Amino acid sequence: MIRRRAGGRRRRWQELRDKRQRGIYLLPSLLTTGNLVCGFLALLLTANNRFTEASLAIFVAMVMDLLDGRVARLMKATSQFGVEFDSLADVVSFCVAPAFLLYAFALRDLGRPAWFGAFLFVICGALRLARFNVQTATVDRRFFIGLSTPAAAGIVASGVLLLGSEPLERYERVAVAIGSYLTALLMVSTFRYWSFKEFDFARRRPLQTLLVLVLGVMIVAVKPELFLFLLFAGYAVSGPVRRLVLGRVAAPAGELGPKEAS
Repeated sequence: MIRRRAGGRRRRWQELRDKRQRGIYLLPSLLTTGNLVCGFLALLLTANNRFTEASLAIFVAMVMDLLDGRVARLMKATSQFGVEFDSLADVVSFCVAPAFLLYAFALRDLGRPAWFGAFLFVICGALRLARFNVQTATVDRRFFIGLSTPAAAGIVASGVLLLGSEPLERYERVAVAIGSYLTALLMVSTFRYWSFKEFDFARRRPLQTLLVLVLGVMIVAVKPELFLFLLFAGYAVSGPVRRLVLGRVAAPAGELGPKEAS
């Protein structure tokens, strides 16, 4: 009788633990779903010529993408399913949605060569994510290899916010087309970008970090569109600049760096 009761208690504890584990895995997946929903919302808003709102939806998707991986690691709830689901959501939010936004906002009237810039953005973004999924054996957590897809999407979204809702001049459309080509190629490049995974914001020079954050908030409050564009564009340029300054550093074959934003 005592053994039966003890066995029943153990089964109940096991059931409760299994339910708790399922709940832990559910939370990162919900955040990834939020990322996907924001990407789809950006497509709908772009189709209705609401370019500013579409750009903001992409930024919200970036926040969701940043959180899902952090939450999964914090709760020790990482899984291969989560990795694959996250990559599929990223294709929509950071490849298809920004490319469609580029096309509708600036490229539709420039002819086929400019349209190809939006298509190239999708292809290079998908290749960037696929390359990560198949080459994860060797990882240097300090760097990304190639511009991450969220950063590339950030360039597009911040550029749209900066240019505003006024009709674009032809030279502005041409500049956007050239920028789309360059951004797409940076995603599949071998340039190294800092991932900031190993940087300890809490314990290294906390006073200086606080001052930088306060200064950043002040700049954002004064001119948020310009600040965001300079931030993402500067990060995109940092890879080629680092190569020019330090030269090509041999990296292990297949090295890709950590997950873009999660």
